[in-house]
Order: sequence, then C-alpha cells, then structure tokens
Amino acid sequence: MPDYGHTLSFGAFLTPQADDPQRVVALAQASERHGLDLVTFQDHPYQPSFLDTWTLLSWVAASTQRVQLAGNVLNLPLRPPAVLAKAAASLDLLSGGRVALGLGSGAFWDAIVAMGAPRMTPGQAVTALDEGIDVIRGLWDTDTRGVLRAGGGYHGVDGAKRGPAPAHDIPIWLGAYKPRMLGLVGRKADGWLPSLGYLQPGDLAAGNARIDEAAAEAGRDPREIRRLLNLGGITAASIDDWVDELLPMVLEDGVSTLVLGSDDERALALFGEELAPALREAVASERRAAGTTTGAVRSAASLAKRAPGIDYDAIPPALADLVVEPGDRGYGAVRSTYIWAGSPGLVVQPRDAAGVAEAVRFARTQDVPFAVRSGGHGIAGRSTNDGGIVIDLGALDSIEVLDPDRRVVRLGAGAHWGDVAATLSPLGMAISSGDYGDVGVGGLVVAGGQGLLGRSYGLTLDHVVAAEVVLADGSLVRASADEHPDLLWAVRGAGAAVGIVVSVDVEAAPVGDVVLATFVYDATDTAALLVAWADQVERSPWELTSFLTLVPARRDQPAIAQAMTVWAGDDTEAAVAALDPFMAVGPVLQQQANLLPYSGVMQAHHARHEGGAPANIRGGLVEHVTPRVAGVLADLLAAHESPMLQLRAVGGAVNATPADATAYAHRTQNFSLSAITTASGRAALDRRWDQLSDDVTGVYRSFDLGDDRLERAYPPATLARLRTVAATYDPDGIFGHDLPVHVPR
Repeated sequence: MPDYGHTLSFGAFLTPQADDPQRVVALAQASERHGLDLVTFQDHPYQPSFLDTWTLLSWVAASTQRVQLAGNVLNLPLRPPAVLAKAAASLDLLSGGRVALGLGSGAFWDAIVAMGAPRMTPGQAVTALDEGIDVIRGLWDTDTRGVLRAGGGYHGVDGAKRGPAPAHDIPIWLGAYKPRMLGLVGRKADGWLPSLGYLQPGDLAAGNARIDEAAAEAGRDPREIRRLLNLGGITAASIDDWVDELLPMVLEDGVSTLVLGSDDERALALFGEELAPALREAVASERRAAGTTTGAVRSAASLAKRAPGIDYDAIPPALADLVVEPGDRGYGAVRSTYIWAGSPGLVVQPRDAAGVAEAVRFARTQDVPFAVRSGGHGIAGRSTNDGGIVIDLGALDSIEVLDPDRRVVRLGAGAHWGDVAATLSPLGMAISSGDYGDVGVGGLVVAGGQGLLGRSYGLTLDHVVAAEVVLADGSLVRASADEHPDLLWAVRGAGAAVGIVVSVDVEAAPVGDVVLATFVYDATDTAALLVAWADQVERSPWELTSFLTLVPARRDQPAIAQAMTVWAGDDTEAAVAALDPFMAVGPVLQQQANLLPYSGVMQAHHARHEGGAPANIRGGLVEHVTPRVAGVLADLLAAHESPMLQLRAVGGAVNATPADATAYAHRTQNFSLSAITTASGRAALDRRWDQLSDDVTGVYRSFDLGDDRLERAYPPATLARLRTVAATYDPDGIFGHDLPVHVPR
C-alpha cells in the first residue's frame, strides 16, 4: 500500500536552544505565519543547553493560534506516562485541541541514568513504551467508568482516576527504526515518525511493511497510521527539483507529514509558502489519476460498532468531519442527555445552519429515528435515542445583540441560558429562561420557557420576534411577522413539530440586578404549605416569581420544600415587602436573600451529560392550588411516589398574552406542576395524577409523558391550526415523532 491517502501536512523541527529562548519561540510563530501545520521540538532533558521541551510547548501554545504542537520525540524514560497524559490533555484543552504526542523509548542511556532514571536494555525500553501508551490512553478514556489499572512492571498504575479527557483525539506518534518498535507502531500508535538522516535506501518501504503487517495482525487498517518524516534540510536546487525529490516519498513510501529540521526562517518560509502548495498540487494530480482513496479511516473496532439502518458511506462530505460514531473517542460525552442514557448510531454536530440543513436531508433518508438536541437538558428525553441519528446543535451557540435600543438579541439554538445571562447582564438586559443555566436555548424556547422572571416577563417564547428554521426538505427559512407568520406562530410552542429552529431573535427585558431569595420549609404539613405558598404567590406583584420544589421525608429529616424566588428588580425595599409574607407560609428552616445580577441566578456549568435510569414525568397546569389539588400532591409526596415534586408560578405576564397569539395557548393557569418518578413507579404516579384530571386544564409539553399529552398540550382550536401549519411545512411528518401532530394519511 504505497500511498495511504492521508492529507498532506508540513511542519518544522526546531532546536530548543536555551541561550536565546525567545528565538525558538519566534521561529515557531514564524512557522505558523508561513503556513506550516505543525511545530515540533527535540526533547533531550539531560542536555543543559536546551530548554525543557514541555515547558516550551506550553509557552508556544500560548503564543500561537493554529499550528499543531509536538515533541519530536519526547523521552518517555524521563517523563512518567501518567503525568504526561495529564499534561498533554491539559495543554490540549488549553490550546483548543492542538497537541500531538511524539514518543520515544529513550536513547543516550548514560545521560538518562545520570538524570535519575533506571537503565534499560533496548528490549526493556520498548516494553516500557508499550506499557506507557496503555497508561496514557487509559487516563484519557473518561468514557470508561471506573479507575484505571494498566501498564506493568515499568509503568503501571493501579486505581488511577481517569481524566481529564483531551479536547480532541491526541495522536501518538512513535520514533521507531527497529522491527520490535515498528511492530509497536503497527499495533498501537497513530503515526510513525523517523528521521530521514537515520534511514538507508529502502528503509521506508521495509518499515511500512513491518508496520502494516503488525497492524493487520492487531485487526487494524494500516491506513489508520500516519507516516511522518523528519527532513534534514533543503537539498534541492529549485522548488520543482524538491517536488520531484519528495513526490516518491508520498506516493511510494506513504509519507504524508513532512517536517523540516531547520532553524533558518528563510528555509521555513520557502518550505511552507512554496514547497507545500506545489507538492500538494502534484500529489493531488497523481492521486486523481490513480483513483487513490483519500480521507480519514476509522478503525476496525469502530466500524464493528456501527448501527444497522444507517448508511455511513452516504454521509455528505460536508458533514464527514462533524460526526461522532459509537466507536469514536468522545462518543460518551454526546450519547446521552442530562437525564436519559442513549446509544445513537450517529451524532451529527453541524457548525452552522447550512450544516443542520445537510444533516436533515441525510437523516430523513435513513431507516432510523432521529432526534434534535440543543442543550440536552430536557426531562422528557427527546434529544437522544438508541440506534438512530442525533442532530446536535451545540456548536450553534452564538449570542449577538442586534439592536441595543430595542434590546433585540439573536441566540443560536445551541447556546446555554447561563451564557446568555452572562452576556446580557452587563448590558442591563435579561431573558426569562427556566431555572438552570445549562438548559439549551432551542429546546426551551420552542416549548415555552417557564422562567424565574416569568410573572414579570412572560414565557420566553412570548418575546421571540423571529426565527431561522430548517424545514423537512432541508431548506432554511426565516419566520417573522412579515415572513411565514404562520410558521412563527407554530415555532412558539410547537417548534419541534414543524422544523429545527437554529436561531431566534428575542426581545430582552430591561433588567439589572435582581433579588434572589431562598426559603427552606419544613413540609410535614405539605397540603397547608402548598395552599399558603400558592395563595401568597398569586397575591404578590408580578415582579415576584417563585418555584417551589419538594422532596419526601427521609429517615433523619421531614419532608422539605425549597422556594426559589426572584424579585425582578433592584428595589430592595419593595422586594423585602413582597418577600416578607413568605416567612409565614410554613415553618422556615433556612432563608437568605441576595441582590445580584440575573447572571448570578442563571449560571451555566457546562456539565457533562451521563444519562441515567429512564425518567418518567407527569405534569399539568392548574388555575389555582386548591385544597383538593394540594391534598393529592401531599398524598403523593407522603407515599414516596415521586422523589421530587415541583410547582412553578406561571401567571402574571404569562397570562397577559392572548391565547391565540402562539401555539402555547394556556393563558389562564397560574401554576405548572411536575412530578418525576422511575420506570417502576410510573403506574403509581399515573394513578395519583388521574386524581387531578378535573383540575389539570393543560400541560407544558416538556414536563409530561402522559398518553393524552397531545390534546392537553394543545387545545382543539390550537391543535387544528397547528396541524394545518405542519401539513404545509412538514407534509411527510418528518418532525414531531415524540408528540405527533400530523393527521395519519
């Protein structure tokens, strides 16, 4: 296999001289400026005239923007692999995924021993490197649960905690020449990095053959392994001669990364600006003529985990680098949501609206379900699946103030509300948006948006003035009062049923600091507490919004209720007057209040989603929390039929919007109820919820999994209108599988 089809890249191999430390940094910066893709440094820790290579890599990472960085190659005997794994992952995270790990088994053993490392024979050094790779990769593997036990007699860890995971798949390249080291490259490495000066004619071909043989024996595709080569310097008289000299190395010896060993900026400029484009053009021409297959190659282990029903070979080229499959590193971070564990066959992560459109066109041709995810925090679990496709909007996370005077803000669907709050708070603006900052814009805004500013502001969707929507046919349209107003109406409350909302324009409220008060009550007399709290909420000015969360009694404590209450303004005297009556609604165990920016209430933690046991949730909207409603909820809590019960205030400005203004039509209720249980507790919760059937006059679609939730989410007139809109924009019923609004044909 003379040409492995890898994309060509070009790098610099610099000497880390300590006598003029800024010169090597300047050369690294110049390498980037001259178009090189990679900057590498020698690593000889025992050499007193050299800088420490890892310190230099870190400094250069902070001094550059684009280039990949690596040791060439790092001396493993003097760099414990467990510590090196953390150092590499840390630098990769800090640099935005620009680290590669070049490793060597060690040379100059007298100097290594003088630095305190034990002497090894060549065979022992190879074994130690083999063990070290397992340790490094194991510590990066945060998708695998449990501590790491790996390595062996030279580099062993027993119970090490994994992490952090690097920002990308850090490739491990080995400097290798002898058969056993070449075999290790084939079995475990991502690249072979020899120096041309140490090779004899035919050594590249022989080395490739040994690597390929070892790869095949390990069940790997030899194309998984990149072939790199350090060049000693410029040897040709002209660029054409240089191309002629290097072209056979690419086409016959499979070399795809050429690294120039030079500390002369003129040579680096010539290499990056003239040789690199000329060689790329020559290689591309030869590959076209030969029909060479190019591009990334997935491992055999990864291919074996692909899901049936998905034509992976048909993934559009524009999405090829934006997908995560079950066998990929990082799959564990994208497979599940906050609540639900999933096992999708493909996660597509578009970077823009055009990518979302491409993903929709592909997904609808596949014989599997597909889901759409913005923040992945939805309790109802509609943003992952098993064996299907997930379109992950996380990269569409822009936050842009379009009109400061009108406070119109454009939000990408993948943005998190905590980040929105952090951007808007310094500008004296806020958008009411749930009660947790990790929630994504897209999922919340198309469902409603019951937030902690809700009684003063309304639902989040009440202030959406425009939206960009990808439709079922892959087209991108703008919905506003002037363009597709029927689609804008549907987006606000039923967006998931008509398309994928990729951005929204929202009118923010003029909000500076707010008062956040937290009351913790003894909820032993649950029914009385609920009635008193709800009555006081309804009596309060619209500036006050309160969410009450209850948990059942435990062995060592009574039932507890926590009220999270926000006064939408910085008038502390008015806030105290409104909050003081809440001290009397039940026995207060704890209470505190703070004046802070809304961004202090709504913070994004960007926590990794691991999923868990499938949740079951029942919800409902009620006009008032009557003694009968409170009694049913109290019995539910006392019977431990739900580990968490929540009541959200949704009156005030929410109900000031006409019922027919949006697809969210529930404009008379003052409270939103929700209760969570496990799969085994679903029947009991359903029976209890049936007792509320006369009181529940609607449901918030994100907080209910009842069989009749479609009719309760959308009253008859709303549902009829929604079906008309859906038939226009999604005639084949591609969207809304979780809550189908389409009339079966």
